[in-house]
Amino acid sequence: MAATHGKNAFFFVLVTVFLDMVGFGLIMPVLPDLISELTGTSIAEAVKWAGPITAIYALMNFLCGPVLGNLSDKYGRRPVLLFSVAMLGFDFLIMALSQNIWMLFVGRALSGVSGATFSTAQAYIADVTEPERRGGAFGMIGAAFGLGFIIGPALGGFLGDFHTRAPFFAAAALSLINFCYGAFVLPESLDAEERRPFDIKRANPFGAFKHFSKLPMVSLFLVTLFLYSMSHTAYASIWSYHGAIRYDWDERTIGLSLTLVGLTAAIVQGALTGRLISRFGAIKTAWLGLCVNTGSMLLFAFAGQGWMAFAIIVISGLGGVQGPSVQSIMSNQTPKNAQGELQGATASLQSIAMIISPLIMTSLLHAFSTQDAPIYFPGAPFLLAAALVALAAIPFSIGVARIRAHAATTDASSKAEAPAE
Repeated sequence: MAATHGKNAFFFVLVTVFLDMVGFGLIMPVLPDLISELTGTSIAEAVKWAGPITAIYALMNFLCGPVLGNLSDKYGRRPVLLFSVAMLGFDFLIMALSQNIWMLFVGRALSGVSGATFSTAQAYIADVTEPERRGGAFGMIGAAFGLGFIIGPALGGFLGDFHTRAPFFAAAALSLINFCYGAFVLPESLDAEERRPFDIKRANPFGAFKHFSKLPMVSLFLVTLFLYSMSHTAYASIWSYHGAIRYDWDERTIGLSLTLVGLTAAIVQGALTGRLISRFGAIKTAWLGLCVNTGSMLLFAFAGQGWMAFAIIVISGLGGVQGPSVQSIMSNQTPKNAQGELQGATASLQSIAMIISPLIMTSLLHAFSTQDAPIYFPGAPFLLAAALVALAAIPFSIGVARIRAHAATTDASSKAEAPAE
């Protein structure tokens, strides 16, 4: 990281991502009770509101990721990050004080906007790190994300025992503290000469994809990340249901398994990703992630005993190197003044995956898990997930080939233009 920005700035970005996930995890245990309270129905009836509330969060992430990324390319990363952190605290207060279900919708929609901070945080990291260190830095963001997922639900469940709305107030307080800290320690990372005008055509999610379609090497890696996200979202969308149906897990066992998922993700992305990329390069590390993820999903699909699933979780954690490695490759192929746009487009693709994948995965699990299913195979969603990761190897390999071909052409041109000795 550039010395002028200091460790405090880097720490603030990590804390921002961490608190975003903690805030999300805090409300997970109590959200069903709050929906039930606001609608005056049982939790079983209130479940019908859970899907739209989740969808609006992902939808706002999708729409606002490129906007915030482009705004950060014009005005700098600092104001966008601080604004998003402050808004996140405001969102949690709205939900904590909500008197009807529509206020909860408003809060979740605004949380989706604030959650798009992730793209600006990644752009900040790209600004202040050398190209060879970006993979490790992106891995640290992934580790912060994973740690937030570990702590958030556990803390939310504990606070929920006191009052349904207590986790929302706690999340608001954490965001406010982070805003105050960032206001004092966070410098601007994007120099004035590196900024570019805001262009609405490039600030909407579809415009961002159109722009990067003109850069074949980047667009191919974006497709790779999209397929990876479609596959990886299977954990969030069906894991709890799959464990209960297939292994007869209770809530405590499901919680332990999710904790193990978060721990392995944090360890791999925080301690191993940077070292692997430094030693073997981003391309080889990404290939490792692709292979591990494909194999792990196949093992999950055919794991007939619960203890097998726990063992596979430990192995599958190594697949977490894939995302940061591909991010590093794309970042190194993108101009500095378009880093925010790149991360915005990436965030939008991941949001689309978060909208589409759960619908597909849950439908597949239902189709192969009912008593009258033509074939009883609860592992079917993981089989599809394995196929998606394997499919991601196609655009990835083409993108790598183009990078190498371009490097060879550039090297040949440089030699041809060099003066004779």
